[in-house]
Amino acid sequence: MNEVAHLVLSDGSTFEGIAAGWRPPEGIAAGEIVFNTVLSGYQEVISDPSYAGQVITFTYPHIGNYGTNAVDDEAVRPHCRGIVVRDLARRASNWRAEGSLEDFLVRHRIPAITEVDTRRLTRVLRDRGAMPGAFGTAPVEALLAAARAEGGTDGIDHVRAVTRNDVRVVPGASGRRVVAYDFGIKESIVRRLAEVATVEVVPATTPAEDVLRGRPDGVFLSNGPGDPAALPWAVDTVRSLLGEVPIFGICLGHQLLGTALGGSTFKLPFGHHGGNHPILRVETGTVEIASHNHNYAIDAASLADDVEVTHRNLNDGTVGGLRSASRWCFSVQYHPEAGPGPHDPTYLFGLFADLMDDFAGNRGDR
Repeated sequence: MNEVAHLVLSDGSTFEGIAAGWRPPEGIAAGEIVFNTVLSGYQEVISDPSYAGQVITFTYPHIGNYGTNAVDDEAVRPHCRGIVVRDLARRASNWRAEGSLEDFLVRHRIPAITEVDTRRLTRVLRDRGAMPGAFGTAPVEALLAAARAEGGTDGIDHVRAVTRNDVRVVPGASGRRVVAYDFGIKESIVRRLAEVATVEVVPATTPAEDVLRGRPDGVFLSNGPGDPAALPWAVDTVRSLLGEVPIFGICLGHQLLGTALGGSTFKLPFGHHGGNHPILRVETGTVEIASHNHNYAIDAASLADDVEVTHRNLNDGTVGGLRSASRWCFSVQYHPEAGPGPHDPTYLFGLFADLMDDFAGNRGDR
């Protein structure tokens, strides 16, 4: 049965649609509304823990056509607050499909609204910035009140809600050993790291001294949700690791590393969410197409003199990557693991392996 639903932004913008997915008992789902421009990979996007606290709007009009399967999950469960689509496919047509997207949403208790004018919604978010919103079958007045009561992601620590509470070891393809901090790590990142090292995934709150005591070859700082400025405890951890072990950071990990190196962060108007953002690799002058999912960025002017900007986002000039050779660390503000997205930047995992080997040779371990 097609049940009418509405999406209401905190500025009062209202959109009509049809309720889909899991139905919350109170008829309201709320969160910060952002848009993602991927043409495929919707399951990986929905299951990415980096979307905690957010409602995902897909700009591509036809979502769900190839179904879902367990292999494409990026986490044990999704953490997003809901999804907004134009057309939710009723049938899955793909040899890998194990179920429909509708089944996936219901199983993971994710509300959805379909038949929405997502082109208009995207224009609003592009022009006015990401903002809180609420959707569901409740009266429009109740949805507006819920949207205005929603605080968004600023100043909120979402990492503690998504990180694991135990240690997981994934055997790798070499004798190297990497400790990966789980700020909301994706499965595709773990798989890429396992191509160059055995990976020990640890909770985000793991003290630096515990990690250093085990003498790993490297430390990886993962992606994750929310405002990096709300995570001073994580910045302190990273600061304690600097210079003691090679470090590679992605997305939130990049922001935490940049902050630990003396930089500051700011919120982008509507964030970068998509699979086709152009990135300039400064030292070679080449352009990479990469997957992005973040709402915050490092202020280049705030970085110390020994920190080099290695990559730039060509859409808006923001910092796409940084490096401190003297402190054995580097990071990027995008997703080289490509889950989903292009594979142009996968060389970065090889650079991490080289950095670990160089550090070990400098330390006399090998």
